[in-house]
Amino acid sequence: MTQVLDRPVKTAPPVSGAERTARRRALLEWIAIHSLGIAAALFFTLPFVFVLLTSLMSDTQALSRDLIPHTWEWGNYRKVFDTPGFLTWWKNTLIYAGLGTVLTVVSSVPVAYALAKFRFRGRNLSLMLVISMMMLPPQVVIIPMYLFWAKQLDLSGTLWPLVIPMAFGDAFSIFLLRQFLMTIPNEYVDAAKVDGCGDLRTLLRVVLPMAKPGIAAVALFQFFYAWNDYFGPQIYASENPGAWTLSYGLESFKGAHHTDWNLTMAATVLVMAPVILVFFFAQKAFVEGVTLTGVKG
Repeated sequence: MTQVLDRPVKTAPPVSGAERTARRRALLEWIAIHSLGIAAALFFTLPFVFVLLTSLMSDTQALSRDLIPHTWEWGNYRKVFDTPGFLTWWKNTLIYAGLGTVLTVVSSVPVAYALAKFRFRGRNLSLMLVISMMMLPPQVVIIPMYLFWAKQLDLSGTLWPLVIPMAFGDAFSIFLLRQFLMTIPNEYVDAAKVDGCGDLRTLLRVVLPMAKPGIAAVALFQFFYAWNDYFGPQIYASENPGAWTLSYGLESFKGAHHTDWNLTMAATVLVMAPVILVFFFAQKAFVEGVTLTGVKG
C-alpha cells in the first residue's frame, strides 16, 4: 500500500486592481509601439514587394490588376541580362561606384584628420569652407565644369569627369569623418607621438583602426551616391552608350520596353539588389558610424 502524503497546495496571491491596470497598460503600450513599427516597415517594404512580384509576372499579367503571379517567370531576369549593353552598364557602374568610393575615402581621411586633431591658424575658416561646399548645389557649377572636362580635356563621353574629382576629397565625407574623429580622445594621439610615431604613422596605426565605423559610413554614403547617380552620367556620358551606368541605362531600357512592365521591374530589381545587399551586411558599422558623428563638436 502506498501512503499519500498531504502536501500544501501553493496558490498564487490575488492580483490587485492596480497590478491588473499596470499589466493592461503595458500590453496596450506594447501593441501601440509595435503596431507603429509594423506599419512603418510595411510602408517601406510593400513597394519593393510589389516591384519584385511584378518582375515575375508574364507580359499580359503585368498589365492586369493581379498582385500575385500566376506563373513565376524567372526567365524575365535572363531576358534583362540578354539586353544589349546591360552588362556594360553593370561594369561601368561598378567602376564608377567602386573606384570613386576608394578615391573619396583615401583623399578625405587626411583632411578630416587634420581638421579634427591639428591646431593651426585658419582651421575654423577651413571647416567653414568645407561646410559651405556642402551647401553648394552641383548644378551651379555644372556649366564651367563641363566646359573644362569636355572642351579643355576632351573627356566627354566617359565617366572620368565624375571619378577624377573624387580623388580630391568630398565635402560631406570630410565633415562626417571630422565629426567622428573628434570622438577619439586626444590622449591616444599624444601617446603615439610620445612613442615616436609621426603624424602619418599615428593616422595609419592608431586613428584608422579606431575610425572604422566612420570610414564605413562614409564609404557606404559615397557608394550609394555613385551607384544611384543619374545627373552626372547624363551630363558627361549620355553621348556614348558604352559609358552609360545602370541608373542612366535603366531610363533607356524603360523607353524600349515601355509596355513590358515585368521586364522593367526585373531590371529595377537588378539595379536595387546590390545596394540592398551591401547595406544589409554593413548596416551595423553604418549605423554606428552615423550615430557617433555628432557626439563631440
